[in-house]
Amino acid sequence: MKPLFILLLTFLVTVGVQKLFFKTINYSLSGRIAMCTMLLFTALGHFVFTEGMSKMIPNFIPLRSSIVTLTGVLEIMLAIGLLLPNYVKITGWILILFLLLILPTNIKASLENLNYQTGNYDGKGITYLWFRIPLQLFFIAWVYFFTLRK
Repeated sequence: MKPLFILLLTFLVTVGVQKLFFKTINYSLSGRIAMCTMLLFTALGHFVFTEGMSKMIPNFIPLRSSIVTLTGVLEIMLAIGLLLPNYVKITGWILILFLLLILPTNIKASLENLNYQTGNYDGKGITYLWFRIPLQLFFIAWVYFFTLRK
């Protein structure tokens, strides 16, 4: 819920700032800034909650903590790429692929009632997927709309 709140709030603030100071609104830029901000926020979780997030990755995959750290770095790189005009399109496609690839980890965490912040198995469980799966699709649509659609 926090990433969605950050995404929408940042979008509204950037639209408001553009309207107030520039009298015109570049919605694509606002959408990319909002996604950039959200990605920086979620990347932070990869460094703060590494142990819990490692449990989201299937056990047969080695170096799970390293993967969590590397995906945090990837999120930061994607956030930056959204703001570099020459890299927006490729960043958008990579980000959509990334969002698709991490969905199974969210499903696994929900099925196991994993609370990735604490690393305990007292999370929201399967009902969380009723929110998380549409949210992931919303993020993918957001990226497509603000980076790839022309």
